[in-house]
Amino acid sequence: MIKRERIDTAEIPGSSNRMELFRQGREWSIWVDGDPLMTTGKSGSEVALAELGCRKLADRPDAGVLVGGLGMGFTLAAALRLAGPQARVHVAELVPSVVAWNREHLGSFAGFPLDDPRTVVDVADVADVLRRSPGTFDAILLDVDNGPSAMTQDANVWLYQPQGLETIRKALRPGGTVAFWSAYADPTFTRRLAKSGYAVSEHAVGAHGGKGSRHMIWLGEKQGR
Repeated sequence: MIKRERIDTAEIPGSSNRMELFRQGREWSIWVDGDPLMTTGKSGSEVALAELGCRKLADRPDAGVLVGGLGMGFTLAAALRLAGPQARVHVAELVPSVVAWNREHLGSFAGFPLDDPRTVVDVADVADVLRRSPGTFDAILLDVDNGPSAMTQDANVWLYQPQGLETIRKALRPGGTVAFWSAYADPTFTRRLAKSGYAVSEHAVGAHGGKGSRHMIWLGEKQGR
């Protein structure tokens, strides 16, 4: 068995939690406080988040897209594949080291999406980006925690509550779509999203393409004003 090697550690701003970057043979992984968060070997649901959330961008060559959480770059890369030549794909990442890891170690796995000239990196809390960006985005892709009721960071709860959902809706352009990634289904969140002014659909997707464990993606299309 190939030994797992710790490459780097990083503190999470505003939290006592710690991130760690590991390499085990050809596979890389990011852990939080001793638990695996993501791996280069399982990116299917991260890609599906972008494919579902950006499927209406074909007629919007200058679309604005926000990716909440860089991770290992798979969602960002998929969004860039779907976005037009004049699009701007913003990625908000709270932990500066995650951006550095993508540039130094992980970029090849997703095809170096940070090097795309349409990419705009914002080292910031995605909640702050949303608050200052009314009417800006055609698609918002959020993969910032384990899901609406399985938080590793207490501060992320706001995104899934009515106030956060209203802020997200204001940041969307008319007809825009928000996509939420989750490790689990959550019927309560489905109802809350529908009550917050969205047309809602749920999508169970494989963690490794069509295989492996199933993750949940919610789509919310902005309705009304």
